[in-house]
Amino acid sequence: MNFAGQHKQVETAEALAPGDSMAAATDAEAVAPKSGMRGRYAWLGTIASLVIFAGSLFVLWKLVQSVTWAEMHAAFTAATGEQLGLAFLFVGISYLFLTCYDALALRQLKLKVPYRTTALASFTSYAVSFTLGFPLLTAGTIRYWIYSSKGLSPAKIAALTVIAGFTFWLGMGVVLGLSLVAEAGQLAALTFTSIALNQGVGFGALVAVVAYLFWVSMKRRSVRVRSWRLELPGASVSLSQMVVGIGDVCAAAATLYVLLPAGTSIGFTTFVAIYVLAAMLGIASNAPGGIGVFEATILLALSSLPRDQVLGSLLLFRVCYYLVPFVIALVMLTVYEVVKRARDAKGLTQKT
Repeated sequence: MNFAGQHKQVETAEALAPGDSMAAATDAEAVAPKSGMRGRYAWLGTIASLVIFAGSLFVLWKLVQSVTWAEMHAAFTAATGEQLGLAFLFVGISYLFLTCYDALALRQLKLKVPYRTTALASFTSYAVSFTLGFPLLTAGTIRYWIYSSKGLSPAKIAALTVIAGFTFWLGMGVVLGLSLVAEAGQLAALTFTSIALNQGVGFGALVAVVAYLFWVSMKRRSVRVRSWRLELPGASVSLSQMVVGIGDVCAAAATLYVLLPAGTSIGFTTFVAIYVLAAMLGIASNAPGGIGVFEATILLALSSLPRDQVLGSLLLFRVCYYLVPFVIALVMLTVYEVVKRARDAKGLTQKT
């Protein structure tokens, strides 16, 4: 699941497409005060991210102090072949849903791009940005590198990125809402919260999603970012986005769930809520893949399980969901560049 840097989608759009012809021009004097105000308070978000990240690292350090390297190694290597097979199956399903993020965005923008190109651009951009972080630079560069060769302008690529972000948050909102409502009691015991609070947050998330769907179904809606305007997907595309987002979130959560120690008594629905909360805190921290923050949250919520075994499962999850796709993405990008250069060279030879 692409929870690393999803809140950067609008910033990516701003960097890729200032003043493009697809945008409706705005008055410079009207934009300037807003930009100044945003810059004035931007440091608050940065400080909040640093506080979350530093606090989570401290909690993680305190939690793992009692775990020895021998215990961690044993837990890391304790996964069975069946667990690993299921984990990689869910990794594949999750990344398949991620390619649908871009496919739906292209449909909304009425752009025809072969699915093999869409799959290459989305898989490699997510796999690289999940591991390296800085999605504005990493994912944005890879998307531009691949999609621009198919004739897409920087503004279209930026719009695609923003719409993909909407897909992610629609899925997260539905999964979080349903799991908090359905498993409010068990989550209250695990996370030291109240049933009423969990149900309230859950209903709030579901109401927000339903309100958004109703809002975009009434008439054409658009958002304005600096000097350009983006038309939002209607109800039918938004519903498709919601289904895709749910599939991605559940498959990513299932990857970690099947790697947990044998005999885990926590149900999948409950675990999904914990996973989503950990992912959202990871996003808020701005850390690549939510590293440190994600682990600390999972360890706290699953404190009833052996700490060394849960930590081993988390490390194995990082390998399965981040490291392996990252390596595959680098190989795919290398092959893509070699083939592209070979075709360009062949074309030049034929012309001469």
